[in-house]
Amino acid sequence: MTEPVTAAPAANPEAPAASGLTDGPAAEEAPGPVVSKWRAIAASHAAAMTALDHELARQGLGVSEFEVLDRLSESREHKFRAQELADAVHLSQSALSRLIDRLEKNGLVERCLCGEDRRGIYVVLTPAGLRRHAEAAPVHREVLARTLSPELVQCRCTDTVPA
Repeated sequence: MTEPVTAAPAANPEAPAASGLTDGPAAEEAPGPVVSKWRAIAASHAAAMTALDHELARQGLGVSEFEVLDRLSESREHKFRAQELADAVHLSQSALSRLIDRLEKNGLVERCLCGEDRRGIYVVLTPAGLRRHAEAAPVHREVLARTLSPELVQCRCTDTVPA
C-alpha cells in the first residue's frame, strides 16, 4: 500500500537552499582566502586541461599519454618502474597499464623486466617515443604558458601533497 502524495511545505525564503547555494540575503559569508585560492587553482587547471586535450589531440596524444612520455623523457635512461610511474602521473596501476598498452602498441614505449627484481617492470621510452615527445613538448609548454595565470606559475608549490 502506498502513501498518498501530499504537497511539500512551502520553502522558507530566508532559509539557505538545500544545495547550500543561494543568492539571497541568507547566503553565508563570502569564502575565505583558502577557498578562493582553491577555486582559482581549479579554474586554471580546468582551462589548461581543456586546451591541452585539444592541442595534444592534434599531436595524436592524450594528456595522460603525453605526461607519461614527458616523465620518461626526463628520467635517467628514459625509464621508470611501472609503480613509480603510476605514482608520478597520478594514475592507478590498472589505468597506467591500459595507457602503456596503447603507447606500446604505437611503438612509443616498451616494457622490460627489472634485472635486479624479476617481479618489477620498467617502462622504457623508445626512439619513436622520444621523437613524438620532442614534437609535442613545445605545444604542451605553450599551452601551459598561455593558460596558467602568472600568479599560479609563481606560487611556491611543492611536488608532494601532504597525506
